[in-house]
Amino acid sequence: MSQGDRGPDVGITDTASRDTASGDVASRDVASRDVASKGEVHVVHLYPREMSIYGDLGNTRTILVRLRRHGYTPVLHDHHPGGQFPSRAHLVLGGGGQDSGQARVQEDLEVIAPRLRELADAGTPMLMICGMYQLFGNAFVTVDGTRLPGLGILDVTTQGNPRRMIGPVVLRTDVGDVVGYENHSGATTLGPGQAAFGTVRSGFGNNGADQTEGARTRNVVGSYLHGPILPANPRLADALLAGAVPLATGAAFAPEALDDSIADEARTRQIRRLVG
Repeated sequence: MSQGDRGPDVGITDTASRDTASGDVASRDVASRDVASKGEVHVVHLYPREMSIYGDLGNTRTILVRLRRHGYTPVLHDHHPGGQFPSRAHLVLGGGGQDSGQARVQEDLEVIAPRLRELADAGTPMLMICGMYQLFGNAFVTVDGTRLPGLGILDVTTQGNPRRMIGPVVLRTDVGDVVGYENHSGATTLGPGQAAFGTVRSGFGNNGADQTEGARTRNVVGSYLHGPILPANPRLADALLAGAVPLATGAAFAPEALDDSIADEARTRQIRRLVG
């Protein structure tokens, strides 16, 4: 709900095939190799047209690519306002958007809220960025004092204010140092007992005051970090997959050895530049 920090979606790349009847996208990569798939993993992207600014669609693309490279078959469901929520959802992603985009999704979000809460309670991994992070909280309070209710999946409350918090970020998290870029005017406060996603080493974080960034409840992660966050932080991407795969296949995540050296170098350079 931060004013002015949300925008449009871009299209799916040609590494995936679309079922025109359902709107779903499934990988061709695993089938094109002579390797048996370890199983299908269904990924839901919430509101890709309305809530995918600052490259947040790159998070979805990263999840699809890493699933394929780890030997799984990803199936992507783009959920749009007014659409039927997918019957299978093993990982859910959402991004930031313009205020106008958020207005278009709010009514639908109320409709699918019980299903999202059910999935969250069952341990389904979710990554919500910026505007969707705020909507997963208790409420957003506008500058004029109007209180707009959220889903309450994360115990956070956001207050609109005239100051924007912009710039590169370094966090300390349970999956190691995480880097990204923030651009928001909402100041978010954690409720009592609500865990943060990370501790700010450089940047503003939730509110520029308490060194918290984002929030985490069970496997639901909310964060202000764009970038997008997952390409530069593959350990975070694989942590989400480690929660999704058992729900999808009944077996533990069995990762392949991937070359993440470019992402690791990019992350390391940002950390050195910002915190030494």
